[in-house]
Amino acid sequence: MKWRIATNGVALVIAISSTSIVSAATFNSQSSEVSQRKFVTADARSVLSSIKVENEYQTGYKRKLFIHWADLDGNGCDTREEVLKRDSQSKPQVDPYRCYVVAGDWVSPYDGAKLDDRGDVDIDHVVALKEAWDSGAWAWSESQRKAYANDMTDRRTLIAVTDRVNASKSDKDPSNWMPPLRSYWCAYLGDWISVKARWGLSMDQSEFGRISNLLISDCSSLTIASWSAAPVAIAVPVATTVPVTTTSVTTTVPATTTSVSSATSTTVPTSTTSTTTTTSATGSTASTASTIATTSTIASSSGSSQTKDISPGSYCAPVDGLGAYKGLVYVCSKTSADGTPYSGNRARWRKFTN
Repeated sequence: MKWRIATNGVALVIAISSTSIVSAATFNSQSSEVSQRKFVTADARSVLSSIKVENEYQTGYKRKLFIHWADLDGNGCDTREEVLKRDSQSKPQVDPYRCYVVAGDWVSPYDGAKLDDRGDVDIDHVVALKEAWDSGAWAWSESQRKAYANDMTDRRTLIAVTDRVNASKSDKDPSNWMPPLRSYWCAYLGDWISVKARWGLSMDQSEFGRISNLLISDCSSLTIASWSAAPVAIAVPVATTVPVTTTSVTTTVPATTTSVSSATSTTVPTSTTSTTTTTSATGSTASTASTIATTSTIASSSGSSQTKDISPGSYCAPVDGLGAYKGLVYVCSKTSADGTPYSGNRARWRKFTN
């Protein structure tokens, strides 16, 4: 991005190149498009190519950060019982007073085993909780992690399988674990890719490479069915650069203006529209896009684009609300940036990390 400020005259010219910045409106539209994009007729490699490849964030994971099993729809059945009912091959027997599946018949797709004892059945997160954390969920709010851990809106997220096979899988990705039943490999890869894409999770290089190789060899004709948006709004990282139309805006500013401060939001009025531009001290396009992405993410999770002045570290409400302090964005959270819960399970203002 190039800035030219004339102190002798009074004209401020802002030139935005075609690949330098994605506006907040464009980012929101792009995130929504990616999270809801339909891949019915596209092969799995097209979906895979939309997923960001980066190193995993392997710090701060605790299973309790993903609240499960919960009753999100308030019907009296927690998520484990819901999946046991859904995946039973016969009509399950259910205790109506406490929504407990007394009996059912399950076939584990991982190994083909037929099971009639619920004690032998695990409900597996296809993309394990720790894998999700390492791939991007570390930056989610508590409500986003809870929604993921109990996701019944797409059956590819959770599946009933043999407990011992699930134990062997643990939190491994396809680079170091695949189902014992080889005929299920392609279906498993399709589920894995769809969950990662739908929830905006990344892949590390070895994971991406193994999946790519299998899509070329064993699963070359694999296609992935469409999905709905994730239950809680997620800003989905995009693996490719999205061009934006070149725009120039000229306006008048006071002659005393001599510099543009770091992280300053500058509103440039015109006769018909106004353009808000966020800049960094270096003017780098990467940090500018990151700032916009961060603001969009917080606005999505809090359900509001409004900010308020806050005192960092103080108690706050509601959880996932956002605030501002000295030009920086803060989020009301029950955990620190590394996922450690605050004492007393009380929410505090902390700096938002992307």
